[in-house]
Amino acid sequence: MCGVAGILKLGDRPLDPFAIKPMCDAIAHRGPDDAGYAFFTHGDPARGGEYWVGFVDDEFHGRSDHLPSLGGEYARRELPRFSFDLALGHRRLSVLDLSQYGHQPMSSPDRRIWVAYNGEIYNFRELRSELEAKGHVFRTECDTEVLIHLWHEYGADCLEKIDGMFAFALVDRADRSLFLARDRFGVKPMYTAEQDGFLLFGSEPKAILASGMVERGLDPGALVEYLTFQNLYSDRAVLKGVRSLPAGHVMRIPLGREGVIETRAYHAGYTGEEADWSFDESVERVADAFTQAVERQLVSDVPVGAYLSGGMDSGSIVAVAGRSLPRLATFTGGFDLTNVSGIEQGFDERPQAERLSHLLQTEHYAVVLHAGDMPAAMEQIAYHVDDPRLGMCHQNWYVAKLASRFVKVCLAGAGGDELFGGYPWRYRQAAGATSAQSFDDAYFAYWHRLLPPGGLEKMLHGDLRPYVAETRGVFDQVLHGGPRWDEGADDSNNLLRRALHFEFKTFMHGFLAIEDRMSMAHSMESRVPFLDNRLTELAFQIPGRHKVRTAALESKDEHLETAEGKWVLRSAMESLLPRDFTQMKKQGFSPPDENWYRGPSMNYVKEILFDPRTEQRPWFDAPTVRLMLGEHFKGERNHRLLIWSLLSLEWLQRHFVDADGMGAPRGS
Repeated sequence: MCGVAGILKLGDRPLDPFAIKPMCDAIAHRGPDDAGYAFFTHGDPARGGEYWVGFVDDEFHGRSDHLPSLGGEYARRELPRFSFDLALGHRRLSVLDLSQYGHQPMSSPDRRIWVAYNGEIYNFRELRSELEAKGHVFRTECDTEVLIHLWHEYGADCLEKIDGMFAFALVDRADRSLFLARDRFGVKPMYTAEQDGFLLFGSEPKAILASGMVERGLDPGALVEYLTFQNLYSDRAVLKGVRSLPAGHVMRIPLGREGVIETRAYHAGYTGEEADWSFDESVERVADAFTQAVERQLVSDVPVGAYLSGGMDSGSIVAVAGRSLPRLATFTGGFDLTNVSGIEQGFDERPQAERLSHLLQTEHYAVVLHAGDMPAAMEQIAYHVDDPRLGMCHQNWYVAKLASRFVKVCLAGAGGDELFGGYPWRYRQAAGATSAQSFDDAYFAYWHRLLPPGGLEKMLHGDLRPYVAETRGVFDQVLHGGPRWDEGADDSNNLLRRALHFEFKTFMHGFLAIEDRMSMAHSMESRVPFLDNRLTELAFQIPGRHKVRTAALESKDEHLETAEGKWVLRSAMESLLPRDFTQMKKQGFSPPDENWYRGPSMNYVKEILFDPRTEQRPWFDAPTVRLMLGEHFKGERNHRLLIWSLLSLEWLQRHFVDADGMGAPRGS
């Protein structure tokens, strides 16, 4: 679990090899255990043929005595002698094979293949055995070397064989190409930017900006997209010029000026094609696949723990993991509900988590969040979330911080709701849809998370308003090629299949981005067993009527019990947890910010958002923003999601756009 960065020369301008170090330094939190660099020429005979050289960071020179230091005399003398085409950098968080032999960038014995890799391959031992039978010889115990030999044997086709989470940059000198690849569902990130004849890439946008080669600013189209959905459905990032490599895609870039950059999907994802299984058969298959998924993801040479929210998903993971890891360390977050009223009075799940910990015999730790904890951490959080998505995440920040004190790997329950239908109240927003078009229209209106359709234009400056019309095209692209609307089938099942496809492609992807940033900010790896290859493939085939009681979607009752979702998963988990936990209503991990923003945190919100520095930005109409926030402060409207997003965007600009930015906050 690591950080990747690189610069590829596409034009005539010379590449500065020393620009790679600040890129890696910007993501040092992703890999505090080691840092390495490699530089390549692509083999133009007129320039002396192929050449490569590797270095280690000064900080870790003692760990890799066979490599020279990037800050040493040899580097200062040698690097300027060559016109390099590619610089590759890596920051390592050691999880498998903690020895110096896991140093990256790592190469094949013949130096044909080099890789800078971020992730875990859970089935690497099975793949290694398969490769050994074909004559491959290994010298380490890490999954990175397995990836190199896989590529040597199968090329890019090896990606379908990998069960894991990953994002990597791989140089194949025989193919004269650089490949960037990302796992099936986007658990691990990879960003790119093209600027002035260079392709820059990294695990986080801040790595790209740290090169000093990319213009700093916000992308107005991406900004409006984010403010519409509180998410990004396209491959854009809010920071100008930065793009996200889509999940399940691989990019091939020729080394040299010949050829074109090609990006293709290697995995189709959710198709909506259902199997003809009975409910009991589905339950049995899910129980078996889930158990195997958790067990596969326990592979580690460092301590493993798990989040335990008190709900069924995390509880089930802990129940299985605890069989192999006695006294498993578990972590939860709760909230001080003093002076909190309304629905937010039920947001603290600590009692349920503590009861589960007692039943499952875990070593349990909890952190309690108070109203002042968001203002205390917001600057650091916004620095790490340089690709903002979804709602409040300071609760995730503090729980990850807690867990990182005890373990280096933590299991999380992300993906269970999106795979098995955990949000019935959302699906019901399109109730009554009789065609794909009517579903899409209803869902588009619903997923305006910050302001209702038409409301955003009032808040935006005039130059941004034309971008609002583009958001429908972005939305439609997500559903393009999704499950078709079967005219002969039940409309509620059609609705459910389309809704699950949409949320798997959007909401889950946003949540994974936050999960990655919050864990890696604290140099901790987060694993998501629900996104195991075999479990997801099974979940895709389970009939929708086994996931959600579709009769509830057709109900005229305005209140839809959240326990109506994940029906098959709830039944499958009854062998692991007491029934009162498997039948518990769905509750998200959310702080009581509606109350806190109009109470103890109100002065902080005003301090940041009413600051002249903020109000002079070229994006928003300041009086309209003040009016909307006033509605929240007076209890007339709940604008908690809008407030969080405005705070995130302001801090993003202070860190990465303003002339005095780009410095990591103290404590990061």
